Amino acid sequence: MSRTHSATGPRPPSRHRWIRWALAVLLLASAGCGKGFGEESGDTLARDAAAVEAKQLNTDLGHRNRVRDAGSIAATEIVREAGDATSGGDTTVRREALAWSGRTAGDERATVDVRFVVTVPERPPVSIGGASNTAGEATRCYRYEFQLYRYTTYREIGCPSGAAPPPPTAAPVPRVPEDGRQRLTAVLRTATPDTLAGAVRAAFPQDWITVDTTVHEGALVAAVGVPAERDCLLLVRTPAGKIETPGYDRIWLEPGETGCRTGLYVSPPR
Repeated sequence: MSRTHSATGPRPPSRHRWIRWALAVLLLASAGCGKGFGEESGDTLARDAAAVEAKQLNTDLGHRNRVRDAGSIAATEIVREAGDATSGGDTTVRREALAWSGRTAGDERATVDVRFVVTVPERPPVSIGGASNTAGEATRCYRYEFQLYRYTTYREIGCPSGAAPPPPTAAPVPRVPEDGRQRLTAVLRTATPDTLAGAVRAAFPQDWITVDTTVHEGALVAAVGVPAERDCLLLVRTPAGKIETPGYDRIWLEPGETGCRTGLYVSPPR
């Protein structure tokens, strides 16, 4: 008796067909090898990184609460040799000061023009279809504006051609001398209520240093400081002859507060 073969459904793909598909995928991958799938432009990445760096610098420069000239701001807070970018990934960024003018005093304003030079290395794909990018570089320039007791602002400007000028040098910041404590201690040890004020001023003759003295309940009190820098030295000679350093909250040195005065000890804010 003969039997007939009845079809029960579609035949599964042959093993040869699977092999052909695998070969097609490999050929497609090899055709894109060197660029990879989804390869990005290094120049585009560098431009984006420069914008990120510019924004981060603006955040870092922040609120201005000290009198500074533009050159000092550029020298101490802006100019930077090539280093790692905020975005990481072996990207490097160099910051150059192109121009600077003005200062943050009263209603005056300071401006600094900054050039960001960003370099992005080539990144090949680590797997088939993996992310990759070409090597690239970008240069973008921004102008930063500063005003006392205001937050820094910035905007993009056109980049001039040519090399950046030599970086500026920061002006010395006025401070109480490093040996100020020794000077004031020596004065307090020998001063009398009548000679206190003159002796302290003679020990600190600089015109940027303020001097405030008083006699309180038999104690000789002297405050020496640079108000604009919130730099203050406060010492007291007790009636027993001991030299003491009273504690106080440094917020009292801020503009509008007590400042560097003997009141920090005699009548401290509550």
